[in-house]
Amino acid sequence: MIHKRVLFGGRGLPVALLVPQLAIILVFFFWPAGQAVFQAFHLSDPFGRHFEYVGLENFRRLFASPEYYGSLRATAVFSAATALLSLAAGLALAAFVDHVRRGRSVYKSLIIWPYAVAPVLAGVLWLFLFHPIYGVLAFALQRVGVGWNPLLESGQAMALVVLAAAWKQISYNFVFFLAGLQAIPRSVIEAAAIDGAGPLHRFRTIVLPLLTPTTFFLLVINLVYAFFDTFGIIHAVTHGGPGGATNILVYKVYADGFVGQDLGSSSAQSIVLMAIVIGLTVLQFRFLERKVHYG
Repeated sequence: MIHKRVLFGGRGLPVALLVPQLAIILVFFFWPAGQAVFQAFHLSDPFGRHFEYVGLENFRRLFASPEYYGSLRATAVFSAATALLSLAAGLALAAFVDHVRRGRSVYKSLIIWPYAVAPVLAGVLWLFLFHPIYGVLAFALQRVGVGWNPLLESGQAMALVVLAAAWKQISYNFVFFLAGLQAIPRSVIEAAAIDGAGPLHRFRTIVLPLLTPTTFFLLVINLVYAFFDTFGIIHAVTHGGPGGATNILVYKVYADGFVGQDLGSSSAQSIVLMAIVIGLTVLQFRFLERKVHYG
């Protein structure tokens, strides 16, 4: 196999190509992260002009707050439910489409479309469907005797934002699961069928183990998505309510920092949130990757 290498005649062109990307990373990642670390150890006025060093006081107040532990519980429920629901739905749709012979491209296009919808629009769409006053699906639920009001019922509010967030992520999971299914050699499936294995048995004993690399990757991505990228859905649907039932960590960072103007607490929360996500990712690679079958 011949490997081609790109050689530059001088340092000018490589530097010119790297500088824009490095500038973006510096301005939009390192500088805000540095500001968050700085503000986490200070108290400041609402305008962020005067700072007073307080050490770990922001963290002590944070971990002494029952409201923060409620937000942790809401985040755990929301992220786990969103990840599991979106992964299961994406795998099911990919398995169905993988067996379609006619019109497969149409099905793929229709399923992928929701991923192009912005999180805020996804939240508004589901709110329109399930709003207790003018929602079509909410009206149908009330007709069959289900008392539906996610604006007042915390469990229903959590279910609504989980549905909206999972629906938004199904398309992403579908693409990767479908690619993984199509990469499985058909000869392996056919050999199992000849040996008398039924469809469900083949899926459980052959397909799922061969999909573990894809599933592991998507599990990590979906948890990160549930922790960070669902802010728009929460903000559009529930604003963290009712009674803080859907006030997940990323939304609490916004509410305390931009609404409550408590920049020190908000910065401390952002650091804790990042530490939680990094810790979960490390644990997944440390323990779950052992069960991944490559090859």
